[in-house]
Amino acid sequence: MKIHKKIGLSVLALSTIIALQACGTSATKSTDTASKSEQTTITVATDADTKPFTYSEDGKATGYDVEVARAVFKELPEYKLKVEITDFDSVVAGVDSGRYQLGANDVGWKKERAEKYYFSAPLSKSNNAVAVKSALKVSGFKDLAGKSTEVLPSANFTTTLKAYNDANPDKASQLNYVDGNYPIASRLSDVDSGKIDFILYDAISLKTIIKDKGLSDLKVVNIKSDTVDAHDGLEYFIFTKDEAGKKLQGKVDKVLKKLQANGKLKELSEKYFGGDFVPSADYYK
Repeated sequence: MKIHKKIGLSVLALSTIIALQACGTSATKSTDTASKSEQTTITVATDADTKPFTYSEDGKATGYDVEVARAVFKELPEYKLKVEITDFDSVVAGVDSGRYQLGANDVGWKKERAEKYYFSAPLSKSNNAVAVKSALKVSGFKDLAGKSTEVLPSANFTTTLKAYNDANPDKASQLNYVDGNYPIASRLSDVDSGKIDFILYDAISLKTIIKDKGLSDLKVVNIKSDTVDAHDGLEYFIFTKDEAGKKLQGKVDKVLKKLQANGKLKELSEKYFGGDFVPSADYYK
């Protein structure tokens, strides 16, 4: 009797354990399914035309900014990331209107933008530079007096040139406004052909595109504004300026700090920029 009783108790215990494990597995699956169904979709906008920060490869957006965004949201399972390609002006306008929750497009900081958007911790640090014909000697904006360029209405570099022209009307350059759909590569080709004299942009992009397009008659010269801004050379993600955007900014910044510390940002920088252009840890406090 004792033996049968022990066997009966053992079978009962085993059945209980199996049942509990089954419930646990079922609960886990249920939780996993629920978590996926409860994910919030975050749409990141990019023009996929600012290589190496963002560009299209085999019909898919990639580049440093885009891959940093993907790396960030791998650490945030509560969100599902969707990448949408549009022109640059629509990137900033779309975030402003709330159509997009995030802009990833080599976006620089300026006061007017800070009134409309939240900015992430910086993603990379480059230098402002001009692309000119190799024969043209340039060391500063004064050397661009009377020279022509093509600019986008909402770009930081346009603001920089306008500010210099306003402060130095006798040394002003000629700004020809182009549509946001007119890519930087085409504007560089216009410098190469002699249609315009220079392009002010970030050094990383200029060097990458000139190399890719074989524009061997062009050179890139680092250039500084008369007043050095603490944000010069830095680029960021931008978020909607509302409660949801503020919350997302906080989460993204926390992950960016982690990716800076564990070397992931450096890895992506070396892959897409050919060097380490990640800001120091001080920027990620």
